[in-house]
Amino acid sequence: MPLIPEEPQIHESAQGPRATPATGRTAPTPRPVPGPRPAAPSRPGRPGPLRPTPPVQRTPRDVAPAKPGPSGPAAPAATAASPQIQLIPASAEGALDAAEEAVDLLLDSGRAPGDVLVITTGAQHPWAEHELSFGETSYWAQHDAGDDVFYADAALASRAATRPVVVVAVNGGAASAAATALPLAHSRAGALLIVCGDPQQIGSVLGAGV
Repeated sequence: MPLIPEEPQIHESAQGPRATPATGRTAPTPRPVPGPRPAAPSRPGRPGPLRPTPPVQRTPRDVAPAKPGPSGPAAPAATAASPQIQLIPASAEGALDAAEEAVDLLLDSGRAPGDVLVITTGAQHPWAEHELSFGETSYWAQHDAGDDVFYADAALASRAATRPVVVVAVNGGAASAAATALPLAHSRAGALLIVCGDPQQIGSVLGAGV
């Protein structure tokens, strides 16, 4: 009989993967695809994000008392500076007109009407004369309102309050009127004193300040 070659035996180890795992063996677990790495947990003892430290509440006991300066108690505030003085030479007859021109220039330059007080040493200004005809109560009410130029003669000016600018018209009157009105006007002027009149007379009253 002719010999028939034996069919090669296929060993189990040479076969492909089994669809079903063998008894007693488990299929390998597929590994996940790496994704974004989670933040590492903070380690014990590792400080987290810094937080602003609340301010320390200091009690009065913690505050050291202020030490007195070398000069002792604090010195009082300095007194207000004297007003600037401007002189407009004019005769007694022209002093009132010069004062009116000065007021117009002040208003044109931006001064508020309530900033200006006008004092006369002789005849009253026509506005004051007109307003006084209605009584002093109405007259001084307009002064207290402080929203317009106020006119007063030397006899009434002592009742007037301080204003930034005082204009004096030395338009006659007794010599004592100018001697009284000019120092009074100087004390009532906050920033500027304008005097219209005879320079020699004004200088003899106000001195070297003119």
